[in-house]
Amino acid sequence: MGTDPSIYQRLWAPWRHGYVSGGSAETEKPRPTPNLLAGGDADCFLCIGAADSDMRENLVVHRGPHALTVLNRFPYNNGHLLVAPLRHVARLDQASHDESLAIHDTITEMTGHLESILRCDGFNVGLNLGRAAGAGVPGHLHWHIVPRWTGDHNFMPTVAATRTIPQSLDALWELLTAALNGSS
Repeated sequence: MGTDPSIYQRLWAPWRHGYVSGGSAETEKPRPTPNLLAGGDADCFLCIGAADSDMRENLVVHRGPHALTVLNRFPYNNGHLLVAPLRHVARLDQASHDESLAIHDTITEMTGHLESILRCDGFNVGLNLGRAAGAGVPGHLHWHIVPRWTGDHNFMPTVAATRTIPQSLDALWELLTAALNGSS
């Protein structure tokens, strides 16, 4: 005796298809490889974002001289960002002093913008260093900024193993780039 599947709510999240299928969410058209920075990896989305690439298409909200910020394609919460050095480096001791400082300053700036735009109550900021520690891209250092709201751990992830993301990546990209350009 099974449960009638028509009683379940459906959350439309097409950007997750690439993640759950193990492939790319956008397989319709091949993307040209941008001119990567020295030492860049053509298979690394952070290196592609660090290159002179289409910022919107690659979800890059900020690219500075030493660090970049991208929207996480598979967010834990609305506003989930990744901050990384431009260079493809895997270890903390490989990052220069300027890169480390730029990453810290970028995290500080982005949490301020997210707090203002999303009205979040706090953040989880962290680094998974190495595959054994859970790094999904172990070859390119990156810090996660995950906005949090008081009481945001509701029944959906607990009971249904489902997270609800209330804003599209494109809409968030628009808000963040406008804030970074001073037009918000």
